[in-house]
Amino acid sequence: MNKTDLINNIAEKSGLTKKDVETVLNGFLGEVTDALSSGDKVQLIGFGTFETRKRNGRTGRNPQNGTTISIPESVIPAFKAGNKLKEAVK
Repeated sequence: MNKTDLINNIAEKSGLTKKDVETVLNGFLGEVTDALSSGDKVQLIGFGTFETRKRNGRTGRNPQNGTTISIPESVIPAFKAGNKLKEAVK
């Protein structure tokens, strides 16, 4: 399912227009992005938690020539599923 499919499905089930659903979805995504970029986490009870995790720096290899390279530490977005979501997917 892509974003357009999601918008269409929500619009059908909710009775809202596709434009309204798209506005709400874009607003939600923007708020999650803003929260994660400022170091906060977004917790939706039963669904899951969006958060950032620190990935330590490490040494890797260039697959083309085999030389070692230094991979710097980074911060990555992560999602941890909640219990209700886990149960629904079983």
